Amino acid sequence: MTVTLQRHGAIAVVTIDNPPVNAVAHAVRQGLMDAVAQTENAADIRAVVLACAGRTFVAGADVKEFDMPPVDPNLPDVIAAIEAAETPWVAAVHGTALGGGLEIAMGCHYRIADPKARMGLPEVTLGLVPGAGGTVRLPRLVSADLAVAMVAGGKPISAQVALEAGLLDALAEGDLRDAALAFAASCSAPRRTLGLPVVGKTDPEAFDKTASDLRRKARGQRSVSVAIETLERGLTLPSADALAEERATFLSLKASDQARGLRHIFFAERATLADPRCKAEPRALTHIGVVGGGTMGAGIASLCLMRGFAVTLIERDDASAEAGAERVRTTLQGSAKRGLLHDHAGALARLQSATTYDALAEADLVIEAVFEDMSVKKNVFAALDAATRPDAILATNTSYLDVNEIAACLKDPSRAIGLHFFSPAHIMKLLEIVLPDRVADDVVATAARLSKSLGKIGVFSGVCDGFIGNRIMSSYRSEADRLLLDGAFPSEVDAAMRDFGFPMGIFEMQDLAGLDIAWAMRKRRRAEGKLAGNDSRISDRLCEAGRFGRKTGGGWYDYVDGRAQPSEHVSKVIDEERGGEAMMLTQDDIISRILVALRNEAEALIEEGIARSANDIDVVMVNGYGFPRWTGGPMFSARRGS
Repeated sequence: MTVTLQRHGAIAVVTIDNPPVNAVAHAVRQGLMDAVAQTENAADIRAVVLACAGRTFVAGADVKEFDMPPVDPNLPDVIAAIEAAETPWVAAVHGTALGGGLEIAMGCHYRIADPKARMGLPEVTLGLVPGAGGTVRLPRLVSADLAVAMVAGGKPISAQVALEAGLLDALAEGDLRDAALAFAASCSAPRRTLGLPVVGKTDPEAFDKTASDLRRKARGQRSVSVAIETLERGLTLPSADALAEERATFLSLKASDQARGLRHIFFAERATLADPRCKAEPRALTHIGVVGGGTMGAGIASLCLMRGFAVTLIERDDASAEAGAERVRTTLQGSAKRGLLHDHAGALARLQSATTYDALAEADLVIEAVFEDMSVKKNVFAALDAATRPDAILATNTSYLDVNEIAACLKDPSRAIGLHFFSPAHIMKLLEIVLPDRVADDVVATAARLSKSLGKIGVFSGVCDGFIGNRIMSSYRSEADRLLLDGAFPSEVDAAMRDFGFPMGIFEMQDLAGLDIAWAMRKRRRAEGKLAGNDSRISDRLCEAGRFGRKTGGGWYDYVDGRAQPSEHVSKVIDEERGGEAMMLTQDDIISRILVALRNEAEALIEEGIARSANDIDVVMVNGYGFPRWTGGPMFSARRGS
């Protein structure tokens, strides 16, 4: 059964068992309602412990039910029944108590947790607010300062923080269930959360600053501002009124396009590696080699060290090797300061640098991250073929080049694969796993497992010029150039994209990455006869003038003290290339044209078999290129008619 009840003397233990994460599906809700009735009708039960089987407490609602008609009992009614019970209920929390799980725990009269447990209200990340009393009960247990960060920020807190804040009553010493039984035996009466006064703002300035920062970072995602407003009602209104307002807000947001987009990307991210080849037995990975100690190579090496791998970093000479190792050490130090690396000394101890490929003789996987030039990469792969074990996997981090051609340098091309990391590699979530024609199934399975080990969202791509992401971005850049020719200016296009929800516009993005990267790609493709026409003449002229972006002090914008300003030089080039009369383009015109261009390129990628599905394309664009999560990605946005 999904919910069971066992007696331990005068204590009842109600256990939820709904793997994998004990989501609050209908069977769980009904089981809890039945358990309340059963324990209330048993005069010899003095207290109830609510626990969960498996690796976690309730980790949220069943998101699959969101698009289905509601079925009673709903979660607010279940929690209300638990809270109204005359028999004390004690929540025993392990793993994570998230969303509806934390709301259930707060509806219990007392809470005890495993010291490693984490608790949070992440509904905002799905375009929602808590819908079962979270914004009303939480500020009666913790300060409003912490409550706004949890409700509108969506990030969980540790058990220790929860204890100090008042969300928990105790941390278990030893076995959680034994500790919960002992705690329950000491409970003489219910302590109802809604009967407690609001804790209030311990630091009004901190509350206002947190709320302001979260609104600013929301980038057009409506649920963040709504979550703050809902919490403020929980702080000020009578509890019954606040609960009613919260539920109405939750139901309204659940039906919104933004929430649908976030649910879409939630499920799409969890299906990207659903490929039969991933069922093969992965190869063992403990020692990873990285060839190239520049920004990308150092980032890849740092990430692997942070995730527990031993890393050997290869550079061409001693000075370069030391410079690369220092980049890695700097990155690790920064990650440790931000709390992202807990074993700084251990990570440093696993790093080695060398100047010859012989140092990679026992590496399980080698990732090259050298200059984006086919002859350079082929030379590296030929050298690695001779220096590494025959069963070692050889991966290229190329952003554009033909992985089949690179793999052909090997005696056994089946051990080659593309691992396209995004910069900064230790932060960006996306990893494009590029599959050449002759790659072995166990190499694919190993790459998929590696992506999970590194905390990445892996997406499979076929071989083409630029793979999924850069193919899409090339169409984005080309359409942006056409918008300039038709009457827009860079600042107008970028403003439209920012207002739509992008973190930055296409021209700002190019200036940050460097215009010379795309310029080199265009020159190569023209030489190969793969680039029809010359849509990028404006970009070419800027590069010919040495305007490569921020690093040269000028690209699409001029940079004064690091701040972007419209450029007279760029305006002059655009006017000269435009030639005719400019069109009047609104923000809606700009957004519509860009989304159509993205959709058309995405459909071509699917037809060619480069991308397996529109969902994979959405995941790539959201996690690798900053497409707003709440839009669900370019294909989902296009289907919605955005």
